[in-house]
Amino acid sequence: MFNISEKLLATKPKVGEVIFIAIDGHGGSGKSISAKLLSKKLQAEVIHTDDFSGWDNVIDKVFKPIINGAKTLSYQPISWWSGHHPQPITNQAVTKIMILEGVGSSRTELTDYISFNILLIPRRKFV
Repeated sequence: MFNISEKLLATKPKVGEVIFIAIDGHGGSGKSISAKLLSKKLQAEVIHTDDFSGWDNVIDKVFKPIINGAKTLSYQPISWWSGHHPQPITNQAVTKIMILEGVGSSRTELTDYISFNILLIPRRKFV
């Protein structure tokens, strides 16, 4: 049986001392719930790609601050539609393991920052 804890022991951090796990997959594949469950098991914080417009923003607001020694992250999630006013993320702890969750989280532009990729594929199609 696959044991993620054992795999992570052999994984090297790419963002300062932090190991980033990407949880990727199509919409409805279970990324958010998997990230939530895994974060509890690993005592990891979760970053949602839906909070950002463009991969450069993920790099600038998440990865670069950690590389520069940040112990907490603060950013304003994007408002995707009129009347949507998400609360700012303030003082989110930087943990030894962080999870980047969302469609495209394991894309090529983020390869230099992601230490471990998980791709979720649903067993059945949803109509």
